[in-house]
Amino acid sequence: MFLDKHVKDLLIPLEDCATTHVDKPLREAVNELRSVFCEIESGKCTEAGHRTSLVLDDDEKLVGILDFQAILKILIPEIAGSLSEKLQALGVSIAFAEGDTPHLDESNHRLVGRVTKNAETKVSDVMLKLRGKNATTDMTLVEALKIMYRNKITTLPVYENDTLVGVLRDSDLFLATAHILSE
Repeated sequence: MFLDKHVKDLLIPLEDCATTHVDKPLREAVNELRSVFCEIESGKCTEAGHRTSLVLDDDEKLVGILDFQAILKILIPEIAGSLSEKLQALGVSIAFAEGDTPHLDESNHRLVGRVTKNAETKVSDVMLKLRGKNATTDMTLVEALKIMYRNKITTLPVYENDTLVGVLRDSDLFLATAHILSE
């Protein structure tokens, strides 16, 4: 039963996790994450593939998490920020926006340029910094789910004593919950 399970029952072992380095540009980190999310050779992507990378420092210590949302927010800046920041990122003038005619300017044609320009951003500038957002192997799944929900995160680092041993993903918790409904 779900309520009786502990984090250790569902965790993804560290050796199976996607990792990247704090000093890498997003261009490289995205390609690394893509390689574990998709079977690039076959062109197949899975629904339960890794959607985050653990960010390691020079001492191989976990310092953050890089997820799809953070990546897209930097690579495509118009999805975040105030209206004026979004318009500036798009290159849309206020006149076009107020006239509800943004299709008349070149904003959509500049997407590749914006993504390419922002691809050199360092992982350290984008990652979610970890401040007490972790679990232990002996925690219940419900306790871990509360941490994830409260902190609005999809991947939770899991420690045994002071050693990182893996992660717990929201997708794994979803599948465990879905299993209850299918019984």
